[in-house]
Amino acid sequence: MKQFSFLLSLTGVASLIMASCSGGKDQKAGAPTGPQNYPVVQVNAFNTTLESDYPAMLEGQQNVDIRPKIDGFIEKIYVDEGATVKQGQPLFAINAPQYQQEVRTAEAAIRSAEAEVSAAQLQYNKTKPLVEKDIISKFDLENAALTLTAKKANLAQAKASLVNAKVNLGYTIVTSPVSGVIGTIPYKVGALVSSTSQQPLTTVSSISKVYAYFSLNEKQLLEIARNTKGRTLEDKIKQIPNVTLVLADGSIYPEKGKIETISGQINAQTGASSLRATFPNPNGLLRSGSSAAIRIPQNIENALLVPQKSTTDIQGKKFVYLVNDTAGVKPTNIEIMELTKGNYYVVTKGLKNGDKIVLEGFASLKDGDKIKPQVKSADSVFAEAKNK
Repeated sequence: MKQFSFLLSLTGVASLIMASCSGGKDQKAGAPTGPQNYPVVQVNAFNTTLESDYPAMLEGQQNVDIRPKIDGFIEKIYVDEGATVKQGQPLFAINAPQYQQEVRTAEAAIRSAEAEVSAAQLQYNKTKPLVEKDIISKFDLENAALTLTAKKANLAQAKASLVNAKVNLGYTIVTSPVSGVIGTIPYKVGALVSSTSQQPLTTVSSISKVYAYFSLNEKQLLEIARNTKGRTLEDKIKQIPNVTLVLADGSIYPEKGKIETISGQINAQTGASSLRATFPNPNGLLRSGSSAAIRIPQNIENALLVPQKSTTDIQGKKFVYLVNDTAGVKPTNIEIMELTKGNYYVVTKGLKNGDKIVLEGFASLKDGDKIKPQVKSADSVFAEAKNK
């Protein structure tokens, strides 16, 4: 009886072993075999626009430092910081009584000189007929004429002194040389100021137009030069499309700007060149000293774009998985522009119009692997990249 039970136990163990082996074979047989499905898209050439942002600093068309031309104490301040002023509008009054005294002294000197001229004229008029009658010599007439000339010169000099005194007195009222916006006012009423003061009384910024200064490195300049029509640099500048200003809060300034100048030299320390774009500022929204970003559009004709998710980095190089006519894949090195179109790269080398690439999910693929291409519509894949 015990032997029979032992045989039954051996039979059960053998059955379990056979079942286990049989199950393993079935599981292996159920594993996926052969080419797998992968999404594939055809790369086609089309026109698109690349946009790139560059930090910029805003400056008014004119930033004029207001400095006193005379020494004195600030007697009155007619404007406040941030006020809009017109050309010729009074800004400050400087208390300098010595210039009023100079005016009074010059006026008195003129009256004295006029009296002396009158006396010399009378002497000349008195001497002339006596000389004509040979009562006195011509020497006396010549002497009277010279005296009259000297007195007239003294009068002219007194009048010039009065003009200078009035000019200096006029400097006690400081006016705005341009229309614009008042900056900070570091001095208060009672402060002693002079033409040699370290700080200006204030700064007036003319902001009817605003300059946005920004920089591009050598590679960026070369890309713009290659993709912009024109024989000379000036011609290329004229062909650059209008640029957009992105304000500090991320909003878009409604007025378009134009790049007008590019520095002729590359800064040896920074490796960049300075550019200036001009924006109209009819509502005075833009202020000197503000920060913003310049957004430059670059029209690219017959561009070959690939989604960034369709590329992989291998030793610092970009690769895509090119699909051939027999559904085999090959890792292919591509070269791209520095500028991107959203989530797309612009391919400059390595692909041609009509090539097909694996769209995504290619981590396990190797060179020469076969796949089952699931073709995706290029219009849907590249919808965001095409010009509207």
